[in-house]
Amino acid sequence: MASILQQVAFVALGGGAAYMASRRFGDVIRNIRRGKETHIDVGTTGERWNNVLLVALGQKKMFKNWIPAVFHLFIYVAFLFTQIEMIEIVADGLLGKHRIFAKPLGGLYTAVISSIEILSVLALVATFVFLARRNLLKVPRFWKAEMKGFPQLDGNIILLLEILLITFIFMMNGADTVLQQLDPAHYPSTGNLAISSWLGPALFGGLGENTLHFIERLGWWGHLTVVLAFLTYLPFSKHLHIILAFFNTYFAPLQPKGKMNNMPAVAQEVALMLNPSAAAPPPSDAAPRFGAKDVEDLTRQQLLSAYTCTECGRCTAECPANQTGKKLSPRKIMMDVRDRLEEKTALEKQHGAGYDDGKSLHDRISREEINACTTCNACVEACPVLINPLSIILELRRYKIMEQSDSPAEWNLMFTNTENNGAVWQFAPQDRTKWRDEMLAEG
Repeated sequence: MASILQQVAFVALGGGAAYMASRRFGDVIRNIRRGKETHIDVGTTGERWNNVLLVALGQKKMFKNWIPAVFHLFIYVAFLFTQIEMIEIVADGLLGKHRIFAKPLGGLYTAVISSIEILSVLALVATFVFLARRNLLKVPRFWKAEMKGFPQLDGNIILLLEILLITFIFMMNGADTVLQQLDPAHYPSTGNLAISSWLGPALFGGLGENTLHFIERLGWWGHLTVVLAFLTYLPFSKHLHIILAFFNTYFAPLQPKGKMNNMPAVAQEVALMLNPSAAAPPPSDAAPRFGAKDVEDLTRQQLLSAYTCTECGRCTAECPANQTGKKLSPRKIMMDVRDRLEEKTALEKQHGAGYDDGKSLHDRISREEINACTTCNACVEACPVLINPLSIILELRRYKIMEQSDSPAEWNLMFTNTENNGAVWQFAPQDRTKWRDEMLAEG
């Protein structure tokens, strides 16, 4: 009877979490699809998979700062290996069994669970280190203006869930280790586990069988509940990057950093200027949009990047504009894009599809921010998952300049000189090399 109740409760809890998570993941996918379609050259497939393996899976760019990278690796590898134990928990829950893989796998089972326990201890140490960095040491990049409120809370929530997850693992394994000696018929041997074989007897050795059974079940259900809570919370959190980083590194642009894509409308005009006899494209009723006014003017890859952003702040910490006290924060740019997508989704759920609130991305990202960018690519180089805030800044700047003629006077002078003289300086082309000719004459 207890086994059947466990199965029913397991299916109900798991099914409810899966339903809630799927609805939220659906919103994220629809939001990403608001953007313009991203075209991928099939000839770049090998390079893209290389990025996935080295950057997303191998954490390559994290190791530019190796101390936090090592602690992050502890949590990351423990997370991956813990999913192996989750397979058994799911099988036990569905079938009403207990440690279904222990007998068939024998020594291999002991090795796998022992590895998970060792990694869990390392992850626990890393979790306390990261909590200290955020809340005691107050690393500056975690305390920028855009991190106030939920973003600050979000980072701590996941770390606290990690502590709960590890606690429940050792409650489950530790109590189970003692129960194996008391009731071997119902508790199959797991072998000598690296941590629980001594921790279990040390913590629970003097307890009665009923109490031990309660602790073991509390650990089992607690571990499962935390995992399902994490699954449900994940698509609302910055930690969605643990999934989307693989997609973002695959679809990330491969052209040289800082290269701007040509706008089709402008490219057509230039082509006609250079070759007036060429056939003009058919007229279109829709006026071309120069740059990005709102999220729909960005590409799907750029919107994917907004949801992939880990909010680690490495981009902002490396930004020379931000370092000199200017308002620009590349991390905030990515967060603003994501928040605008979320805002539009909420409004459309309330008022219907296609609802226009009369606002745009520029209501969140100011002229001061986008003009402060030096296009140095420091933010692009710093990102551990190949996000490119610069590409979005350039599209926002394009809109301001080309659609609204809203650019600083100094820039307008530069544009005029470039148009008239072929360079940013106010010299005729034939005058630009006079200094060289004079030096050669003197020499």
